[in-house]
Amino acid sequence: MERLVISSAPLFRYFSKYLLTPASIAGIYISMKLEKASAQLAALGNPIRLKIYRLLVRAGADGLPVGAVQDRIGMAASSLSHHIKELVENGLITQERQATALICRAHYPSMTALIGYLSDECCADGKAICAPASCSTKAAVS
Repeated sequence: MERLVISSAPLFRYFSKYLLTPASIAGIYISMKLEKASAQLAALGNPIRLKIYRLLVRAGADGLPVGAVQDRIGMAASSLSHHIKELVENGLITQERQATALICRAHYPSMTALIGYLSDECCADGKAICAPASCSTKAAVS
């Protein structure tokens, strides 16, 4: 009986090139991070969602019940639900049921990651010394 021997070396090299290489080297991590940042920025690109998100960021770790968000934003429950769903799906806010109340909270790790993604390579290709911390954010945001 003859035994068929297949060398696994070429197969291993093929798979290792795509699966075992650190994702950042393969470009996979970078593109996934880009896709996530893009989706989060798109979600925040809607003025109502940005208003909701800022309201929840201001509320802090305690968050706000959906009813309080609705009162402060002043919109119909169905419309508010749609906007909150979009923010939840993009990982920008979380929801927790507490008895009969649904509490919404800003997801601070996502916010920090998005801000970090936007500023990670600040001035990376420039020759001047970059000092984004000294820039006035109040003047930049009108």
